[in-house]
This record gives sequence, C-alpha cells and structure tokens, in this order.
Amino acid sequence: MNQRTFEVEGGGAPAQPVLEIEGLVVAYGSVRAVDAVSFRVCAGEVVGLLGPNGAGKTSILSAVEGLVAPRAGRVAVAGRDIRQHPVAARAQLGVQLQHTAFQPDLTLAQLIKLYAGLQGCRLDAAGVRQGLNRVGLGELASRRFGQLSGGQQQRLALLAALIHEPALALLDEPTTGLDPQSRRELWDRISGLVGRGTGVVLTTHSMEEAAALASRLVILHRGRVRATGTPEDLVAQFQSDPGVRRVAHGQPTLEDVFLALTGGAEQ
Repeated sequence: MNQRTFEVEGGGAPAQPVLEIEGLVVAYGSVRAVDAVSFRVCAGEVVGLLGPNGAGKTSILSAVEGLVAPRAGRVAVAGRDIRQHPVAARAQLGVQLQHTAFQPDLTLAQLIKLYAGLQGCRLDAAGVRQGLNRVGLGELASRRFGQLSGGQQQRLALLAALIHEPALALLDEPTTGLDPQSRRELWDRISGLVGRGTGVVLTTHSMEEAAALASRLVILHRGRVRATGTPEDLVAQFQSDPGVRRVAHGQPTLEDVFLALTGGAEQ
C-alpha cells in the first residue's frame, strides 16, 4: 500500500493551502538560521521537512507557531497571517513535539478532556471515548498516562494536539525512539489525518519515514532550501550527480541524495 496517496473527501477542486511560507528569514543576532525559505502545504498532504541538526527546521516551526518573530517574510496558517492575526492562526494549528510531558497520574480520559478544554472544545464522555477510539486507545480511557507504553503515549499526544481538528498539524520527529510496530501504528494515524483533509508538516531524520509518508519533501541545509520535490523525483533528479554517486552503494537512494545535498557524506 502506498501510504502517501490520499484523496480529500469530496475531491474535485484543488486543495487549498493551509500553510504559506514566503521569503522567511529568522535570525539570532548576526546568524541567519532561516534564509529566504518559501514553501506551501495544502490540505490533505504531508510535506516532509528534512535537514541535519542546525539546518533551520526548528526555527521554521517556531516561526509558524508564533514563538519567534521573523526578521522578514510571511507565514500564514489557513489564510491567517501569524503576525497580524496570531490568535486566529494558532486556532488552526496543532503541534506534536518529539517529547510531550503529561501529568503521569491523570487518566487518558482526564487528559483529553483537559486538552480539549484548553483548545475551546467541550467534550462529554462519549466525545472523549470517540477521540480515544480514533487512535486505538478507547479501551484504556481509565488508565493513567504513566502506565502507557512509548507508542501509546505518542498516540495520545497526537490526539491531544489535534483534538480541536485544526487545518494544519506540525509533527516534530513524532516516532523517535519508538519500536518498529509502534512507529508503523503512528504512521497509520498520520495517514488517517491526511485522509480527513489535514495538512501536515513532518520533520524526521528517517528517510524511510519521509519516503513512506511525505507527498513532497523540502531539504534544508544551513537555513536554505537545497531541493524540493517528491521522494521519487528527487532521486531521479540527482541520481547522476557526482556527490550522490560518491556516497551511493549501488542504486542511489533518497538517503544518498540527502547526504550529498547536505554535506553529510563529508562529515
């Protein structure tokens, strides 16, 4: 099954952009962490944001969340400029971090009701159970968070981040540290989000994950976009590049392209 092929319900008209980044510059003093980056994410697609540590991924996500003020450029979530309409923009945004800290003694039902309230959603017991069922945790509603496995914790974190059904989800390395089965289960949950029309920005260091989930990739290096395209197109475009040939062991792969474009093969 190709997990990257989805159709938004009711198809026909082109999907609308839920994230627009144009000429984004984020600087810390004299250092430009993000240098004139532009890309879009449409409803019902996953865009993979790839790059080595220090490439600018976190700074881009922070600008989208409104946590840092860009020195230049524009960021809009579901058509709302993050600087001009911060409250409206954030209302359409859900964020799952690599590590999410929940109160370990609270039950899953209590946590979901709490996070729904923080997002302005009023859920009764049936609504809480429905949400937990959606991520395969319905039978664990009365279990405490501290009793969950790592994979179950990440599924709950995904639900808590998206309980208000935002237009855009930012998933920052959501499967780091998970075993293969838990990772694949979370992939299925992400696929379900996209199938319902949510746009997703996914950061990951796993080329397998990027190729499995992302319809388009944005490869960053030193704050700049080095290449964009589908995983297949990027391999086809750069497979004859001398840098890719130098690092490839046999037929070039997405990982070979990534290493050649970001200087990873030189480290």
